[in-house]
Amino acid sequence: MKPYAAGLMWFRRDLRAADNAAFSNALRACRQVHCVFAFDTAILDALPRADRRVEFIRDSLVQLDATLRELAGRAGAGLITCRGLAADEVPRLAVQLGVQAVFTNNDYEPAAMARDASVLGALARHGIAFHGYKDQVVFERREVLTQGGAPYSVFTPYKRAWLARLQADDLQPHGVDDAVATLADRPEGLRKAVPSLAELGFEPTNLHELRLPVGEAGARELVQDFLPRIDSYHETRDFPALKGPSYLSVHLRFGTVSIRQLAREAHARSFNGSHGAATWLAELVWRDFYFQVLANFKVADEQGRSHCFRREFEKVPWEKGRKANELFRAWCEGRTGYPLVDAAMAQINQTGYMHNRLRMVVASFLTKDLGVDWKRGERYFAEKLNDYDLAANNGGWQWSAGTGCDAQPWFRIFNPVAQSRKFDPEGKFIRRYLPHLAELPDEALHAPWLARPVDLAGAGVELGGNYPLPLVDHDEARLATKARYSI
Repeated sequence: MKPYAAGLMWFRRDLRAADNAAFSNALRACRQVHCVFAFDTAILDALPRADRRVEFIRDSLVQLDATLRELAGRAGAGLITCRGLAADEVPRLAVQLGVQAVFTNNDYEPAAMARDASVLGALARHGIAFHGYKDQVVFERREVLTQGGAPYSVFTPYKRAWLARLQADDLQPHGVDDAVATLADRPEGLRKAVPSLAELGFEPTNLHELRLPVGEAGARELVQDFLPRIDSYHETRDFPALKGPSYLSVHLRFGTVSIRQLAREAHARSFNGSHGAATWLAELVWRDFYFQVLANFKVADEQGRSHCFRREFEKVPWEKGRKANELFRAWCEGRTGYPLVDAAMAQINQTGYMHNRLRMVVASFLTKDLGVDWKRGERYFAEKLNDYDLAANNGGWQWSAGTGCDAQPWFRIFNPVAQSRKFDPEGKFIRRYLPHLAELPDEALHAPWLARPVDLAGAGVELGGNYPLPLVDHDEARLATKARYSI
């Protein structure tokens, strides 16, 4: 006997029907299940009017709505959408629909947890239960602890403990066998189509020009493309001109693919000796690691402000005032004079994506070559990245800046020219995003200011004209960084 006559499934960053923990539990616990997605104005109002993420979410919801109607076998079923403060809209809808419980998947960001606490309280006042489930990670919060019962702050022992704890049940998919009989028809007044971008107050982006697959179908397409390449992942992942990554990060971010499915595929292949799969599985473990750091350590607050994990680094004397603003603006616009850095910034500005190796390079350059506070770079990535995720973004920036847990030591400083020569040796990536440098010889492309005048002239490159001179001398900046961090 199912305990609830009716329930409400609240989709958030889990925009799929397959292997969705909360959705599966709602179907098992309720005789009738309604489904909702709230376009939360607490989030949307702060975004630029042309935002690829909003378009990705909206198009993925169109797919999800169609999937729900297909699962139910009825056109009247499907997704209810609403727009407003989710903390108000979800309890209001739950009361309107007469449900006894709301089901959703856990979110670990401080603002989301505050929202969920508010929803819990509002529902409780009406006698409605609130059930949260683990879905976007394999292990959450305090599931993986040291022998002393403390959360981990160093990745390698966390990874060992994560792998040691892992059991087959942790990666089993959540079924939707009860969907046909359980999914409810939407009430007449709530049978609206997923709103258009214009109805949401947003403008189209270049999302489709970029051919970024969306929704569950897009995630399946990318998984099928990646799995034949996974065995060589460890050899190709650091080279931005190669098709090395999975390109699934945005799908993990919005839950159009299950983390359990991906970890299951990677674990099985690594168990059978695939070094590439083992390396990729470690990347998924890093993701869990940063989520548990966010949940257990105060690296961000409800207002979205980030804090150094190692609080002594709050005292680092970053560049201030006009100079810092000019350096930061040049970095944002890809005008640093270091081609790999500038090409990476062109990539994020044009596409909303940046290769992982390049994220480390540009973060190191901003903090340790330009001396600009990592929090400014973190905020810029939060605005631009399609796959922006507070936990990973905060963790990655603090790793690069040397201020976080298990971070790259502050005295280790990436040389942007050496990184360029090592990971883009033929300059294919640089030429793609900086076509005005395309005619430079390979040896001159990584540091144009060292090029022979005849090579510059032959390539039509004018330093200080159509391509900037370096903002800083790396060797001098390196010495300045050592002094800056000596707090």
